[in-house]
Amino acid sequence: MNPFIAQVVIQTVLKNKAKVDDPITISNYALAKGYKQLRTTIKQSIKDIFLIVLGIFSAAFGFKGFLLTNHFIDGGATGISLLISAITPIPLYVLIIIINIPFIILGYTVISRNFAIKTSLSILLLAIVLLTVRFPNITDDNLLVAVFGGFFLGAGIGFAIRGGAVIDGTEVLAIYLSRKMGATVGDIIVFINIIIFGVAAYFLGIEIALYSMITYLAASKTLDFIVEGIEEYIGVTIISSHQEEIRKLIVSELNHGITIYDGKQGHGKGGEKKQVDILFTVITRLELNKLKKEIEKIDPNAFMIMNSVKDIKGGIIKKRPLQH
Repeated sequence: MNPFIAQVVIQTVLKNKAKVDDPITISNYALAKGYKQLRTTIKQSIKDIFLIVLGIFSAAFGFKGFLLTNHFIDGGATGISLLISAITPIPLYVLIIIINIPFIILGYTVISRNFAIKTSLSILLLAIVLLTVRFPNITDDNLLVAVFGGFFLGAGIGFAIRGGAVIDGTEVLAIYLSRKMGATVGDIIVFINIIIFGVAAYFLGIEIALYSMITYLAASKTLDFIVEGIEEYIGVTIISSHQEEIRKLIVSELNHGITIYDGKQGHGKGGEKKQVDILFTVITRLELNKLKKEIEKIDPNAFMIMNSVKDIKGGIIKKRPLQH
């Protein structure tokens, strides 16, 4: 963005925040901070739009390049749309909008207004792409259709979620019902999909329903990879009397950042409190075995707690070696 235009925008925003009768004095710090926030907001918005558009075209390719011509379905609102499209003359682009309207309204209540607006625009754009853009029919092999149709559809839903919207509203319903019923979101989604595939088996046949389950599995796994990342991260908490050696191991040899907490141990016969440093680091699952072996060499009695980490941002997860 042009710095002069950005400066005018920021000054206008800051002035509007002030009272009319107050003298307008904007410091260089406030101007620089506002400029940075504006750039961050624009950059994030562009990234979100790119991800949503990419997700829409990926999902549309999965629909028209694989699933529609073979009458395969997926789970959730997408699966309901595909199922009705297969047994009625109503086109898919119309059903995508109609089926998701209740979920959009629910999303406005359960999540946020911004989410509902993004989702509405995303679903509308998906319907337009399905109506206007032509995709070739890639293959008629049932197994390839099930696997790759699910792959592109799952990737599309995942990219849209990364952009802050959804093109399948089932998750919104699952979140709402989980709050009301006390069940987990995953359990509710599974229950909904059992009903969908049961209806598909009745109307489309057992074989298509079974292939559609493969589509659902491929889509859900791809969705997990896109949303949670290909590398699964593990948060490791370590309590040891050799904390300094373990700290050097993690920082110097494994090239990872580390956080140190002050803590007190309270085990033993008398339960005496003993000051101890608690180490915390985040590594990938592939590195977990190496970390455990190296710590075993330093302190076989070290206490370790390992938790899955859904996503990470910032910090030092992995130091990159200097490039020569």
